This record gives sequence, C-alpha cells and structure tokens, in this order.
Amino acid sequence: MNAILTLYSADVIIFLLAGIIVIVLLFGFIIYFVNSYRSKKKDFALLEEQKQEIDHQKAILEKTLTELKAAQSQLIQAEKMASLGELTAGIAHEIQNPLNFVNNFSEVNKEMLEELKSERIKPDAERNRNLEDNIINEVIENSLRINSHGKRADAIVKGMLQHSRTNSGNTESTNINALADEYLRLAYHGLKAKDKSFNVTMKTYFDESLSMNATGDGKINVIPQDIGRVILNLISNAFYAVDEKKKSGIENYEPIVSITTKKLNNSIEIKVTDNGNGIRQEILNKIFQPFFTTKPTGQGTGLGLSLSYDIVKAHGGEIIVETLSTEEIAHTQEDVESSKDGQSGTSFIIKIPIN
Repeated sequence: MNAILTLYSADVIIFLLAGIIVIVLLFGFIIYFVNSYRSKKKDFALLEEQKQEIDHQKAILEKTLTELKAAQSQLIQAEKMASLGELTAGIAHEIQNPLNFVNNFSEVNKEMLEELKSERIKPDAERNRNLEDNIINEVIENSLRINSHGKRADAIVKGMLQHSRTNSGNTESTNINALADEYLRLAYHGLKAKDKSFNVTMKTYFDESLSMNATGDGKINVIPQDIGRVILNLISNAFYAVDEKKKSGIENYEPIVSITTKKLNNSIEIKVTDNGNGIRQEILNKIFQPFFTTKPTGQGTGLGLSLSYDIVKAHGGEIIVETLSTEEIAHTQEDVESSKDGQSGTSFIIKIPIN
C-alpha cells in the first residue's frame, strides 16, 4: 500500500513539475512575445519618426534645389543681359549699316520715280522709252537691295532677342560661319564703342563646306543662340587678353584675334585664338569654375566660361584649351602643339558632334 502511495505521489510530483515547467515556459513565451511586440512597436515608431524626418529633409532639399535652380536661371539671365549690354553699341552699328542702305536706296528710288513721272507726262512722241525701262529696272534692283538690307537688320534684331531669352531654344540648322562672323563683328564694334583706342587685327579662316547654300549643305544642327553665346564669350575674352597685353607697353606688339571653323569627319571645330599673355598653369584648371575670373571687380561675372562649358557639354561636345603664357607653356592635353613662333597666346577649341 505504501509502495502504491509512493508511486502515486511520485506521479503527482512529476505531473506538478511538468505543469510548473509548462506554466513557466508559457509565461516565458508570453513575456517574450510581449517584449518582442513592444520592441517591434518601438522600432516601428522609431522607423515612422525616421521616415517623417527623411520626408522633412527631402522636402527641404527639394525646396533648396528649386531655389538653386531659380538662382542659377537668374545668374544665367544676368550673364546674358550683361553680354547683351556689351553688344549694344555693336548691335547699333550693325543695324545702322543696313538702315543707311535702306535710306539711301529709298532716296534714289524716290528721285528716279520722280524722273519717270516727269518722263511719262510728256507727249508720246517726246517720251524716251529706253530711259523709262532703265529707270523701272533700277527701281526694281534698288527695291531688292532694300529688301535684302531690311532682312539683315531683322536678322540682327531676332538674333539678339534669341540671345536674351530666359530659356534655351531648340536646335536649328545653322550656318556656323555666318554665326561666328556676326558675333565677331558685334563684339568688336561693341568694345570699340566703349574704348575708342581699342584696335585689333581680326582674321577669319572659315571652312566653306560649313556655309549653307541653296541645297542646304553645310547646315549644322545646334541651338544657335547658345553656341553664339559661347563664341561671343570666347571672342570677348580674346579681345580683353590682347588689349591688356597692348596696354602693358610691349614694343611692336600687334594684337591679333582669329576665328577658325573646320568640318571634321563626325564633328565641327570652332577655334578662337589670341596672341595675348596666355593663361598661367596655376589657374588653368580653374577657368571653367563658376565665378572664377582674372578680371578686375566689375569687369567680369566669372560665369562666361562656366556657362560656355555647360552649353558645349549639352551639345555633346568639348572645349580644349591650348595656351602659351609669357611665363610658361601650359597644355590641357598631351598632343597639343606648342606655339611655333614663340609668342604667348591662347586658343579655345570647341568640338561639337554633327549628329
């Protein structure tokens, strides 16, 4: 009997111990899941807080980016208007020439038509038919000249309106030679109007295959006002460089600025060269940085070359600098040829793919 009770007690004890173990494990699991839930809830709250902070920072960054883009647009527009202001005298000069032709040919036509009128009121027997025909032909030719010069003035105005646009335009089939020649003359007359003593020998070496003809050959697809802005900036810098060298008092120095165009296999090349003082090696890698300028305060924004670099890159092209300073020879790539005549100077070479 005692043995049975002992076995019974042992079973009860084992059962109780098993129950206690189960209860402990159950409570352990409950505590684990509660703690896990609390931890996950805390982590979720932290993640939610971090997400809100990230969203907040994102909103701040987007606002800052928008403000930076707006500021960039304002700076670009300011640079455009500054360069346009420098061209004002040149524009006036370029427009004045065709207007003078228009006025002169109009006056000639008026006199010839009065002569024709006088001839036609004569009796038929006294009228000079050959003279009348000659007058009519001359009037027609003069009218064509008036139309041509009027279109020239119109093209100049349209070009300057494009130059001052707040947004970039579309690609157009463009006569690169005409574009380069136009901005060369505008820049020269603009600077000449500001400084009567300024003088420079200008040379052009244009690849005739880049000039448009009746069949449309030679047309290159670019954004003309943007490439024109690049050409204008490089020419203006070249004029400044040679003028500064001339003012330094070098004996027998002749300022020369040239612009060359060339059609390569799959690209075009526009090269602006001056025989100024060149660019020193220590600043050569800074010239395309925004706001970097070697000009005195008030004479340069420091944005011209930076914007030019961006414009050429946007066309899929590149700008290469070749320079020989008065102190040293500096190159931006290994195969650049040194100046053969030993004179200082700088060449900016723009390469733009045709397609």
